[in-house]
Amino acid sequence: MKQLPELEELERTLDLGHKYLEVKQLHAVSTPAGSRLPVYAVSMGNPSPELPAIGFFGGVHGLERIGAEVVIAFLNNLVMRLQWDATLHRQLESVRMVFMPIVNPGGMLMGTRANPRGVDLMRNAPVEAVDQVPFLIGGQRISSGLPWFRGKAGADMEAENQALSNVVESELLTRKFSMALDCHSGFGARDRIWFPFAHTRKPITHLAEMQALKEVFLQTYSHHPYVFEPQSLQYLAHGDVWDHLYLRACQKQDRVFLPLTLEMGSWLWIKKNPRQMFSLKGIFNPLIEHRQHRVLRRHLSLLDFLSRAACSHTRWTPTDLTRAGFHADALRNWYR
Repeated sequence: MKQLPELEELERTLDLGHKYLEVKQLHAVSTPAGSRLPVYAVSMGNPSPELPAIGFFGGVHGLERIGAEVVIAFLNNLVMRLQWDATLHRQLESVRMVFMPIVNPGGMLMGTRANPRGVDLMRNAPVEAVDQVPFLIGGQRISSGLPWFRGKAGADMEAENQALSNVVESELLTRKFSMALDCHSGFGARDRIWFPFAHTRKPITHLAEMQALKEVFLQTYSHHPYVFEPQSLQYLAHGDVWDHLYLRACQKQDRVFLPLTLEMGSWLWIKKNPRQMFSLKGIFNPLIEHRQHRVLRRHLSLLDFLSRAACSHTRWTPTDLTRAGFHADALRNWYR
């Protein structure tokens, strides 16, 4: 039976960290070949709902294997450090960390963007774009045989999305402050950090918090490869899961939820190795081993920064006195 190397690597990490990790199998995905692939949620740190939390997600699009590999590499980094790093142990007393490294194992095994039912999980949530979306790319209901299929109108979200949403609702949205990072690849030659919205060009409620997060990141890393921006600056889409979950969070009073997407620019890998254009996997992933290792190292500092930022959110989030200034700066930066 065909194996999924990323799933095997994840399970090795879970075995190594069994003393520190809480592991749940949320769902088992059936594939046309008869495989049953688990969807895992992994938690560590303080479970108290009074404390902040952050979630790391990958493998939503099966073709974008590097997203899952980045999350697994960070989880493995933490597991190995827990054997000796007293500072990390103290950090985990003040934050909850949640991981879903492979949300769509069926699509990953099959080498497809969509899940085994042909549904694009990032076009599948019950959110309709209020402005015009690009044809097909913005989500379509014509056929599961075409890319970016949203699923049938009126149907429930796909099981993988339900599992993701349940983790976010139970582990993140129950807290006064939480963050999430979803790791993808494939757009452009720059690494981008996107935040909602995808369904409208209007700014989010917590725009001041996003501006403050950007500023503290720039203060910490003066030399970095990222473009930090709302997704709507690039394109709009129906059914974005993070739009859906952010809107759910906004229904709760006194809750701040900041969902981010790391969109790794795969065109840069193609530029360095043009032969990758002739491989579907190569369009979304680095194929040369040393370049893949470099990509994994490149983003570890971002994931570590975000976990520290969630833990220390009271030191950088806007106050009543500074909120208007952060909001105005964000409007000038992103919504002129």
